Amino acid sequence: MPKWKLLTEFTFDSAHYIKDYKGPCGRMHGHTYKVKIEAKSSQLHSSEYCPHPVMVADFRSLRWAKKDVTQGGLDHCVLNEVLPPEYETTAEMIAKYIYDETKKRLPADVKLKVAVSETPNSWAEYEDD
Repeated sequence: MPKWKLLTEFTFDSAHYIKDYKGPCGRMHGHTYKVKIEAKSSQLHSSEYCPHPVMVADFRSLRWAKKDVTQGGLDHCVLNEVLPPEYETTAEMIAKYIYDETKKRLPADVKLKVAVSETPNSWAEYEDD
């Protein structure tokens, strides 16, 4: 069975604080978040931007979070004000939020993995089997 895998990386800048955290992360601060998304499928699809079944997913659909907050992304916002309350603003929960929102934009059979970094040395990954 054929299998395709897409990989993309992008960054966005946002501020956040972790509610009830005892330490510096409990105060408002900012990061340049780095996001890595992996998308896999055994078939190719069309997209919102291309009517032909020639891609696993459109890179534009995968990179939605890098758009400015006024355009539906996460760039230059306070994450605590943009993410729904069930998503605390830890790297783990930001990865899950990006995963959940990206899945809504893709065909159901596309498997995703999302990794988010707040610093060059620390990553959180999320995928759902």
